[in-house]
Amino acid sequence: MSGGERSGKEQRVVCREYCYREDERTGGAEQSQELRLRIPEVLESEYGMYVWPCAPVLAQYIWFHRVAMAGKNVLEVGAGVSLPGVVAAKCGANVILSDAAALPQCLENCLRSCAQNNLTGVPVIGLTWGEISPDLLTLPPIDIILGSDVFYEPKDFEDILVTVHFIMERNPSVEFWTTYQVRSANWSMEALLHKWDLTCSNIPLKMFNADREGLAGSNLPGRHSIQMMVITLKRGSSK
Repeated sequence: MSGGERSGKEQRVVCREYCYREDERTGGAEQSQELRLRIPEVLESEYGMYVWPCAPVLAQYIWFHRVAMAGKNVLEVGAGVSLPGVVAAKCGANVILSDAAALPQCLENCLRSCAQNNLTGVPVIGLTWGEISPDLLTLPPIDIILGSDVFYEPKDFEDILVTVHFIMERNPSVEFWTTYQVRSANWSMEALLHKWDLTCSNIPLKMFNADREGLAGSNLPGRHSIQMMVITLKRGSSK
């Protein structure tokens, strides 16, 4: 989730711990694995400076598929506090974190999250949705795009898909893993997905053990209605 304006007063940062474990439904205690993370959140701030309900769900999907993450080139868009990107990096992916170029406080928070979790050398870049910037043009080949609650404002939906489509045209096998909080039954991306030759698969939360109110030792996503989607380029499409 991308960020808002910097407050004129001093920022108060609190680190919250998230713990992803081998789920009892998928493995025995003798095979248990655990990932503990510290994510810095800026209190009394807006948007991308704290963890939103969608982020632990997307991070759970990454954790569930952690074996497949090793060596993958991953870009998180609208990273904010970067929980999904940090999980991906801890699972062995080559991660690039990004947020709006006009929001340096969110880029700073990406760096802060990396530092809290002993991740060095993770690139943090400014990407503005819908703009073909030098940073976008010089991205390495990407395998997976991550986006947690980036579909927040309907006015931004097409700009996000423009950026995703641009990356996918350079590597048609890219998958966009994104979680979406249902806020209005009247919002739909179907027409925009068709316009940009994209297709979407909805992944039931129970398929990756995210069908509960508290994930990773947190109280999120709570009772919010969250959808997990995998968006890909339609086969044989080109613009």
